[in-house]
Order: sequence, then structure tokens, then C-alpha cells
Amino acid sequence: MSQEVLVSAQGLSKKFCKDLRTSLRYGVIDVAGELFGRTPDGMLRNKEFWAIDGVDFELRRGECLGLIGRNGAGKTTLLRMLNGLIKPDRGSITMKGRVGALIALGAGFNPILTGRENIYVNGAVLGLSKAEINARFEEIISFADLSDFIDAPVQSYSSGMQVRLGFAVASTLDPDVLLIDEALAVGDVQFRSKCYDRIRELQQRTAIIFVSHHRGDLARICDQGLLLTKGRVSYKGSIEDALNAYDEEAASGSGPVRMAHEPVRSASVELGADEIAWGSDLVARITLESDATIEDAYFRFTIMDEGDECVGEWRSHHHGPYVTVPAGTSTWEHRMSSIKLARGTYRLNFVLGAKRAAEYLVLHYNFTQLTVTGDVVGLSRYQI
Repeated sequence: MSQEVLVSAQGLSKKFCKDLRTSLRYGVIDVAGELFGRTPDGMLRNKEFWAIDGVDFELRRGECLGLIGRNGAGKTTLLRMLNGLIKPDRGSITMKGRVGALIALGAGFNPILTGRENIYVNGAVLGLSKAEINARFEEIISFADLSDFIDAPVQSYSSGMQVRLGFAVASTLDPDVLLIDEALAVGDVQFRSKCYDRIRELQQRTAIIFVSHHRGDLARICDQGLLLTKGRVSYKGSIEDALNAYDEEAASGSGPVRMAHEPVRSASVELGADEIAWGSDLVARITLESDATIEDAYFRFTIMDEGDECVGEWRSHHHGPYVTVPAGTSTWEHRMSSIKLARGTYRLNFVLGAKRAAEYLVLHYNFTQLTVTGDVVGLSRYQI
């Protein structure tokens, strides 16, 4: 496998304006400045903010980079700059070879043209001759499973059909660099499985940048991770360490416990055991400190798998009455009976809510890990 660097970003930054009218005025000023040879100074003006700020990374052929971060962290903005859809305000981008991209639903398609015509247009943009596109045409249609609709206008396609055609074109026309945003989440389970198989086929000869909130997909496909926090790189390294850094960031909020509403001052949760066998009970001990009495309160636990999918939930008021949390310090113990989860590692979230409150009072995200042991495995996490 060649170690050729195909993607290089140096000091990459992009700013946006929070106000549309102001943004249009700045755009006119910047265009006029470019016409007269004036280079923007790269400083923030009123109502502007850095969506991407000083991002550096390199990606070689055969490597797959997972872009991780909360919504609004700058992942899609970074991908759009790499694909040439928007210009950076500072820094430089070097891309080598053909770039295939699926970074937005229907991006790169003319909605009036048919699926067939859009395949040829996209192939031409990538620099392929008509003969080269012809050689791959049947493979594209077969992969997208759109033979009955290939001569219909793309504007008549459903969102899933657009994703199928977009990914088929982006991955089949032999790209050197493949950019994939969260658009794959629109596809059905069977098609997503085909996409991941294709990504694994391409990995040996392609540099791939993959954006997803699905932890399992990132861990399975990517070997590297880059965590973005408010437009800046907060971690860069192995995908496992990047996901752990993301978990720590998500759990921190304004501390290990995220207080969303008064009067709770502090909360802690402990499990009776961090490892149980299939079908065993799980005991949770909760300690609260409140400035006032909370009427009609309830406790909720959610169990998440490695793909951030909720596989189990327990609510106290489903097993008894609402409770009153007194002012001061109080301790509660709850038993969750017969946890019938397949063997593996899970993460737990805790919520304190109240019947009359519109929001939760406490959210303790990812407060611990739970390992389920035993011989029970299966396609479903929940095993009866």
C-alpha cells in the first residue's frame, strides 16, 4: 500500500456571519476587494464567528479518517472545503487525484436531469471519458438498484434513492479520495451494509474521510479519528482514543453531571457492579443534594450500545409511584430486574425528571460502563 499523502490541510479556517443581511454586505465588500487585488485580513468582523479554526491534518492512501464532534462542531463545513464547494478564509488544502463525495443529500445532481444523465455529468466532472463511464455504468446502476428509475428525473427520487445513486457514483468511479457525510443514515439497513462493504473494498487504494454519529460504524471502518470542538481540533489520533475523547467531552458539559434546571445542586450515581451476567439484576445508588423539595420526581436509566443506540430503558414511575425528593441530601436505591442483554459492553445515562417539569432536572451522560458476560449472543442486543 502506497504511503502517498492524498489530503493535506494546513491552518484551515472558515468564518461565517450569524446575520443574513450582514453576511450579504460582507460578501459584496469581499468580492469588490478581490477585484481590486485586496486580500482579506482574516480578522473577525461584527457578528462573524469561526466555524473552522486552524485545522491541520494529513491523510494517506489506504487510511480512513473519522470526523467526530457534536452537531455544529464544523464537520460538514470542513468536508465542503475539502470538496471545493466553499473557500477557506485562511490556510491551504492540497488534494491529489479524483475526489468522490457524498456530503449532502442530492449534492452534485441536477434535479431536472435523469439519473442516467447525472451519472455521465458526474463522471465528466471527475475527468472520466465517456468510454470509461460506459464501462462502469451497469455496475453503478446495479449497486444503486435503480434500473427501473434510471431514466426518471432525479427530482422525482426519494431521499433514499438519491443517496443510493450518489454513493454508487461516488464510490464506483474509482476515486483516490472519498468524502462521506452523514447522508448514508438516510439509506435503509440493507443498502448501508452494501455501502460499508464497498468502503472496505476501497480502503486499500483510497483515502477516506467519514463523518458519522454512529459509534459502531466509526470504530469498524476508520483507523484514525479527528475530534472537532467548536471548529478546533481537540483530539487527533487512533479512532478508539478519539471516540473516548468524544465521550469525555459529551459527558463533561458543565461538569460530569449536566444540571439543566434548579434546584438540584449535585448528583452522583453508582452501580452495585460494573459486570453482570445475562438475566441478572442491576442495582443503582443515587445521591442527590437539592436546595428545595421536588414533588412527583422520577429516575430514568438508559442503556446504550457501542453504536450509541438505546437498547434498554428503565423508569422508576413505571414500577411504582412518583417520589418526593426532599431538600438537603438524600440517597435512593433502585433495582433494575433481569437485564437480558447480549454479551458486550454498554454505557449508561441517568436522568432525574419531574412530572410537571418541561425539562429534565439532571442529565448524567455516560456515567459508567457496564459489561454483560455469558454465552448469550445474537443479532439483537436484547435477548429474551
